[in-house]
Amino acid sequence: MNARFTIATLSSQPETIAALANLIIDTVANGGSVSFMHPLAPEKATAFWEASLAAAGRGERVILGAYDGRLLISTVTLLLDCPPNQPHRAEIAKMMTRAEYRGQGAARMLLQAAERIAVERGKTLLTLDTAEDEGAAGLYDKMGYQRTGVIPDFALKPHGGLTGTIIYWKRLSPPAY
Repeated sequence: MNARFTIATLSSQPETIAALANLIIDTVANGGSVSFMHPLAPEKATAFWEASLAAAGRGERVILGAYDGRLLISTVTLLLDCPPNQPHRAEIAKMMTRAEYRGQGAARMLLQAAERIAVERGKTLLTLDTAEDEGAAGLYDKMGYQRTGVIPDFALKPHGGLTGTIIYWKRLSPPAY
């Protein structure tokens, strides 16, 4: 762990939206497969985070950020709004870390915080997917997520070409159903 990083739950503030937009633009420019193509226009990045933070305000998700001082260096989203027959499940999404901060523990800290929040919200199972090429598979493997399989040619990479997606799951506690 890196003690210089702090973890915070993010809310819809102009400076937070700007920092998240900058982070997703940086992630896409560096090849991160997070649903967008390069170049990502600032207005599209801003609109995405405005909508995501509005959903967080409604309790449908939790968006966490890792900071190095005042700089937002990493984020992850915990999606809580699952179908009625899946009240025990949540999903990890939009894990992003600035290229120069990768491998320093911020993403691990965020994932641990997301798991704690999921447990607090009564979730017993987490699912996620990550790009087969240049995704965060190594992190998820180390954090105890179980690899279910790969869907080939799932999405376009930000700079073109196809990548598969790896599906993961992690049981947080025994199911109550």
